[in-house]
Amino acid sequence: MLRLAADNGFDALLTVDRGFAHQQNLDDLPLPVVIMLAASNRPDELRPLVPEAIGVLSGTLQRRVYHVPAAAT
Repeated sequence: MLRLAADNGFDALLTVDRGFAHQQNLDDLPLPVVIMLAASNRPDELRPLVPEAIGVLSGTLQRRVYHVPAAAT
């Protein structure tokens, strides 16, 4: 899926899959991956992470995994 996305012009993959890093060969990523670390994938949990995720995606990305953590409470 990642190779297909990269071959079709995607710049990065945004996911909430915490197990992603254990399911992929991280030395051979075809594009950057941003993992949003929310308590769940519900919109109310993800919404506070969006500004930081946009910040990460707006920067110069390398082919690696980036984590966007939930704010500490």
